[in-house]
Amino acid sequence: MLVDSHCHLDLIDPSLERVDALLQEAAAVGVGHFLCVSVSLANAPVVRGLAARYENVSASVGVHPNHVDQAEPQVAALAELAADPLIVAVGETGLDYHYGADHIALQQTRFRTHIRAAREVCKPLIVHMRDATDDTLRILDEERASEVGGVMHCFTEDWPTAQRALDLGFHVSFSGIVTFKSAEPIREAARQVPAERLLVETDAPYLAPVPHRGKQNQPAYVRQVADCVAALRGMAPAELDAQVGRNFFALFRTARAPRLIPAQTVASP
Repeated sequence: MLVDSHCHLDLIDPSLERVDALLQEAAAVGVGHFLCVSVSLANAPVVRGLAARYENVSASVGVHPNHVDQAEPQVAALAELAADPLIVAVGETGLDYHYGADHIALQQTRFRTHIRAAREVCKPLIVHMRDATDDTLRILDEERASEVGGVMHCFTEDWPTAQRALDLGFHVSFSGIVTFKSAEPIREAARQVPAERLLVETDAPYLAPVPHRGKQNQPAYVRQVADCVAALRGMAPAELDAQVGRNFFALFRTARAPRLIPAQTVASP
C-alpha cells in the first residue's frame, strides 16, 4: 500500500468536504494512508482532528523552524501533546537557514526541545533540513535522536548526506523534487538509499511533482513521486508501494495500520 508520509491536508483546504475529496482522489490511485503534519501549536488540534475523523490519517505535533512568531513549545508541554495515541510523531521540526541567520539560535533551541520531547514519549521525529546540513545532523547526534529515529523529510541533499542521516538511524523521504530532471544529486540518493529506509511524500500543498509542477500539490500526486523513485531504482511500482508502506508502519509504530481482510474459506464441493 502506498503511503503519503508527509502532507498538510489542512493547508490545502480546511473544509472537510475538500479533505474527503482529496483522500478519495488519492485512494483512486492506490494511496491508502496519509501522515498529516503539524507546523505550529495553533494548527496541531486541527491536524489531530483529521486523524480522529479518518482512520487512514495519522497526525504529528510540532512547530516548523521557520515559524518564529509562533508560541514556543516547552519539552513537558510538547511531550504531553505527543503522548496522545493519535499522534504518531514529533515534528515538523529541524533547521532552515535559507532565509538568513536572524533566528539560528532560536531554531536550534527549538529543535533540541523537539528531540527531547520525542525521546520522552519514544516517538520518531519528522526533520526539516534546509541549508543547515551540518548543524542539523550534529544536533541530532548530540541529543541522541537515534534513540527514537525518524525521517529526513523532503530530502534535498546528496547521497553522502543521506548516508550520514542513515548512520543516525533515520529514514529518508523523497518529495516531488525527485521528479525534476535537474535534481540529479537527489535522484542519485533515491537510487542508493536502502530499500528498508525509503519513504515518499508530497509535502502538499507544496512542491508538486512533474507533470503537475506549478500547481497546488495534493496527496494523489505521491503516485508520480513513487513511480519516479521506482523507475530510478529499477523496481516495479507495486513493489515500491509495498516497500514504502512497510517502512512507514515500521517507523511510525503507533500509526493505525490497515486492517487485514481474512482469507475467505471456500467449502469443499
